[in-house]
Amino acid sequence: MDTAAAPTPLAHRVRRLGHLDLPGGGQVIVQGDHAFVGHMEPPHGTTILDVSDPARPRIAAQIALEDNNEHSHKVRVIGNIMYTNLERTSRRFAAKAARFNPVRAELEKSLKRAPTRAEIAGALKVEESELPQLEEWSRTGFPRAGFRVWDISDIANPKLIAHVKTGGVGVHRFDVDEHYVYISTGMEGYGGNILVIYDVRDPARVHEVSRWWLPGQHIAGGETAEGPFDAWHLHHAMRCGDQLWAGCFNAGLRVIEISDIHKPRTVGAYNYHPPIGDPTHTVLRVPHQLAGREVALAIDEAHGRRPGRIPAGMWLFDVGDLGRIQPLGHFQVSELDTPWARKGGRFGAHQFQEHVEGTLVCCTWFSGGLRVVDIRDPSSPEEVAWFIPEPCGGLPSPQTNDVEVDARGLVYIVDRHCGFDILEIT
Repeated sequence: MDTAAAPTPLAHRVRRLGHLDLPGGGQVIVQGDHAFVGHMEPPHGTTILDVSDPARPRIAAQIALEDNNEHSHKVRVIGNIMYTNLERTSRRFAAKAARFNPVRAELEKSLKRAPTRAEIAGALKVEESELPQLEEWSRTGFPRAGFRVWDISDIANPKLIAHVKTGGVGVHRFDVDEHYVYISTGMEGYGGNILVIYDVRDPARVHEVSRWWLPGQHIAGGETAEGPFDAWHLHHAMRCGDQLWAGCFNAGLRVIEISDIHKPRTVGAYNYHPPIGDPTHTVLRVPHQLAGREVALAIDEAHGRRPGRIPAGMWLFDVGDLGRIQPLGHFQVSELDTPWARKGGRFGAHQFQEHVEGTLVCCTWFSGGLRVVDIRDPSSPEEVAWFIPEPCGGLPSPQTNDVEVDARGLVYIVDRHCGFDILEIT
């Protein structure tokens, strides 16, 4: 679909250059003249777009999935190598499969009889009609869980180099550089996602280097969890120098030292849950000082509107002393700032661009669209531009999911249900 036929957005100091009605996207990244989109729902896997003319983006290649119970919604590219994840769709539901047998055994012990299907469903907080799927997955697991490595030297014909197996319900989000990939994934013997670092210098012979996890996640090692594993685990970690900055859902943020890549260790932590209910999604250290301070950004993920509670937003932290991380500022969007906030779907923060060169940060806000925030004063972040696409696909609200900014300063957003836009801040 071309720009002229696209729905009319609501915008301030942002204009749309190009648009495509792509299937829902989980992540968009840009390298050179190409954008790479990981899709939310099968059979759509990864789409590679030629964006050399931002007014006329076109599909250069697409990779379909083999299994309708998995998705490949994240993607990274370094040179001629592309990385994509494999994860169960509806991962929070799928993760309950690992609890099926333990829950049944616990109920049998406490009830002193075999539990009914309704009692098992109640304990797992699922519908009784959903039990057969969980029971099947408890037997089969997810043998395809992991990530894949592709040769994209011929951009129109990606070639699979390796499929690296992990565990649990698969790989969620991740970071990558020329030497290593920093994966958030389930692994045998652990509750929830942990960090696994792989050496990818030889893409055909990827091998594990080290692991890191929150205290309590290593069940097989006899650890006792500090929280439920669907909320107390790693979301993903971003590399900044010799450190990884990690969003850890309801455990807040962690700073992981990796100067010795074989021995990751925690050197900083801050948790603001409670009182904040929505989990910490992404954490990124700003590579330059702001107002004379060392600053990190953290953005939460809106998991649903809770009347009377602070919606998911973006935090700014003083990280000059990792032993005493302190909040500096907070950015929030009012439900009054978008006509779609109460029409259905999520409202609140989700993600920001995963690299910062100046003082402008582009954030996605689900039904609030794209928000552009100036952080030059980290104690008082200021919104300077915004773009809210119209709903698509007959849905009640837009659900802007991910954002990327390229070397030209152009902004790319994807909707988790449908839609891809190329934007320009004016």
